[in-house]
Amino acid sequence: MLKFVPTYNSNMLQINAKDYSIIFDQVGYEYLNKLIDEAKYSSLFILVDENTNEYCLTKLLPNLAVTVPIEIIEIEAGEIQKNISTCVEIWSILSDLGADRKSLILNLGGGVITDVGGFVASTFKRGIDFINIPTTLLGMVDASVGGKNGVDLGNLKNQIGVICNPKMVLIDSSFLETLPQKEMKSGLAEMLKHGLIYDRHYWLKFLDLSKIDFADFDELIYRSIEIKNNIVSEDPSENGIRKALNFGHTLGHAIESYFLDTENQLLHGEAVAVGMILESYISKEKKLLSNKEYLEIKTALKNIYTTINFTKNDIVSIINLLIHDKKNEYGKVQFALLDGIGKIKINQSVENELIEKSFEDYKS
Repeated sequence: MLKFVPTYNSNMLQINAKDYSIIFDQVGYEYLNKLIDEAKYSSLFILVDENTNEYCLTKLLPNLAVTVPIEIIEIEAGEIQKNISTCVEIWSILSDLGADRKSLILNLGGGVITDVGGFVASTFKRGIDFINIPTTLLGMVDASVGGKNGVDLGNLKNQIGVICNPKMVLIDSSFLETLPQKEMKSGLAEMLKHGLIYDRHYWLKFLDLSKIDFADFDELIYRSIEIKNNIVSEDPSENGIRKALNFGHTLGHAIESYFLDTENQLLHGEAVAVGMILESYISKEKKLLSNKEYLEIKTALKNIYTTINFTKNDIVSIINLLIHDKKNEYGKVQFALLDGIGKIKINQSVENELIEKSFEDYKS
């Protein structure tokens, strides 16, 4: 069970990103109120889904010491809402309610809310300010940090979007107290990825979840955000090292897209966990990763995540979806592969035959 008590120390209250700050715990609310006051916004819109409206909004509102008018915009929950039609609805509501260039949007929710809300804000009236307040583990360690905002195109993940930074990100891990275990595991996959691509010592902390002291879980969240921010700060536009963050996502996104319209929908982290096993196998076969390291990764991930049953038709369809991966260049699929645990090699081409072999090994 992923349970913990939020605990912060004075060295874990702020991470400086490019053009904005990631602020933790109660200090974050103080920073938020000061930012809103000093910017003299004309109106404040809080974007939520039905879950964050019920479980999180009641925690946020008492912490808002502002005089600016507040409006709540609610959308349905789920990845299926991450589309341009949802954006049109929100743009229309903003327009009807008199939003202007000095309005502010607070995105209170998981990755769907921060992705959609950031995209809506970045494009409404050619761009208004927004702030991310992630309420899921996935949102905290991944979606809300890095400036990527956007929506899916049909079943194809993140095909439409922009890179635009928020004014700040507020991390309050007490929101996780009501998060289902399945969602916690989904976010955990991104934390595992950060260790695999950047920090072997961090990865080793997760090899036995039973030994993790979840009273210190905030430190793990902090380190995960720090790793992502370090990479993004070095390469904001994803022309180089930021592609390292795509480890597990080339196949993971294809798997997530394939199952999106089925009864067997996978959460983002569940699909990425499979993708990390598959892409670790490919790394091993390309002599970048030792067999021992590969088995360590495969065993750890399979101990946490349910093994997915892929048919031959599933695998063919998933491989066909790779052509739509947004990292592709000149018609070639580009992978980020492990160069040993804690290091990465980007822009790696992989033959379909090797991808098929990775799925066969995954089943074993």
